[in-house]
Amino acid sequence: MKIVLELLGCFVVLASLLTLVKSTYWWIRILDFPRVQVAVLGTFILGLYGYLYGYELVTQKIFAGLLVLAIVNELAHVYKFTPFVRAQALHSKIKAPKNSFGIMISNVRMSNKRFDRFLKVVKDTDPDLLLVNEPNHAWANAISELDDRYPYCIKEPLENTYGMMFFSKFKLTHTEVRYLVEEGIPSFYMHVELPTGKIFDLFTVHPQPPHLHKDTDTRETELLTVAKMAKESPYASIVVGDLNDVAWSYTTNLFRKISGLLDPRIGRGFYNTYNAFVPFFRYSLDHIFYDPAFRLIRMKRLPFFGSDHFPIFIRLNYEPLEADEHDVPEPDQEEKEDAEELMNKLEVDPTPTSLNSNTASTTRDVIM
Repeated sequence: MKIVLELLGCFVVLASLLTLVKSTYWWIRILDFPRVQVAVLGTFILGLYGYLYGYELVTQKIFAGLLVLAIVNELAHVYKFTPFVRAQALHSKIKAPKNSFGIMISNVRMSNKRFDRFLKVVKDTDPDLLLVNEPNHAWANAISELDDRYPYCIKEPLENTYGMMFFSKFKLTHTEVRYLVEEGIPSFYMHVELPTGKIFDLFTVHPQPPHLHKDTDTRETELLTVAKMAKESPYASIVVGDLNDVAWSYTTNLFRKISGLLDPRIGRGFYNTYNAFVPFFRYSLDHIFYDPAFRLIRMKRLPFFGSDHFPIFIRLNYEPLEADEHDVPEPDQEEKEDAEELMNKLEVDPTPTSLNSNTASTTRDVIM
């Protein structure tokens, strides 16, 4: 038992320390995900080892000290996403907001065939804007009735688990399907026009996650490229999607600072969306980042419908006159250099592969 606890303790220490390395190797970046789980495991080992064997010897004290450092390192990355920290994104104080809208994000899981359950969640939630990740042609056909509910849409169903569809009750213009970094990995760009005539930019993304033989160069390049685009846009921007990265990772933090966008999770909670099948191993992979010109009305995780991701919903109000009240993140010089280095690793093609007319008026003349 002693050897087992010591080996597990060494794993906790190593897993925590490796995350401090700024590398895109998949076997390092994948350790960004289970910080809460590693902290729980480390705390369990620390307590059980002390109870069974004590910490009287020098080597035992060193072992305990390293475990404590590892636990503190893990918790330091996730504590911002607890109610003990001041919320970064402020609530709207307007009782009857005129520029409010709801966004729902859902990774449907391509192999999931529970189309009716998904449609029920959409109808019950009734979002104004709906992003669907991982749809293939079977999914596109199964949920085609949404065309009656949403007069504007962009559709790029694919058979590689990276298909994407976007539905809107509001007018969309300048709609583009982009393959910024990798073939087969689309992202969307559009202008959304609210009923009051206010316009904002919306970017949707779904880069690949770290996995065996797949480092995170492409993920980092795509996310930071979109961050730069959002920052340079003359309009207020929103970025949504399955980032395949957790809210507390260095890359996501860098994305927030480069883009100048807010994370409504900070100061509120994890709002974990993946894995819906494994409660202990759940992470915040589906994200909504938005400009300080928006105020939060509400945010919630939606019911399970058969996918390995829970859908997530957020309602915002456009309040540009109150933007200065937010504490907007700013990158320091080192972070700017890191971002430039990551963006320059790969060639980026900002040219859309599909572009409809500047105004999409019905579901029949948008990108299909």
